[in-house]
Amino acid sequence: MSEHSPGLAHHFDDLEQQHAAGSLGMWLFLVTEILFFGALFAAYAIYRWQSPAAFAQASHEADLTMGAINTVVLIGSSLTMAMAVHYAQLGNRKAIVAFLILTMILGIAFLGIKSAEYHHKYVDHHFPGPDFVFPGPFAQQAQLFFIFYFVMTGLHALHMIIGIGLLTTIAVLAWYGRYSSEHYAPVEMAGLYWHFVDIVWIFLFPLLYLIDRHK
Repeated sequence: MSEHSPGLAHHFDDLEQQHAAGSLGMWLFLVTEILFFGALFAAYAIYRWQSPAAFAQASHEADLTMGAINTVVLIGSSLTMAMAVHYAQLGNRKAIVAFLILTMILGIAFLGIKSAEYHHKYVDHHFPGPDFVFPGPFAQQAQLFFIFYFVMTGLHALHMIIGIGLLTTIAVLAWYGRYSSEHYAPVEMAGLYWHFVDIVWIFLFPLLYLIDRHK
């Protein structure tokens, strides 16, 4: 069987079984990621409930424009990733590589914008630590908000970096013809990971940037 299916690992009976096993493994991994980020979201919600005014005031220091641009960038990267999976199912090698490269470019653009935003926070003394400065009576609670801000966005950025590395590997293998309309599971699994990272940001953006912006 493996002689007729180059992408088939020796411990599977056929590509369909291999695909199902890979999908199950990826979904189980994503469940652990949901639990991980879910714990952070729960902790954030508790402290926000305890200090709503401080968290609202601190969130106004987040750059809404940069955050909105990054949201659009990641939504675009989800589209290009979906197109890469689509062309993987069709066995179109050049299109797979092209859309993976576009996805990585958008991911790098996201990280560049986020780095600029981090720099602004450092210059404004909003980085938690001994040099933290925040006007008004909520300095201590505001510092807690920025701890959550840097931890959650930093972990998200780390996941983005891992994703870019993963897509780079997939793109190289695709260029050398490792995938076909029968064997495209690695591209699909990478797509699931990338979409998960994008969804995490969709939750982070309103939590960190949009608190009481109408006030």
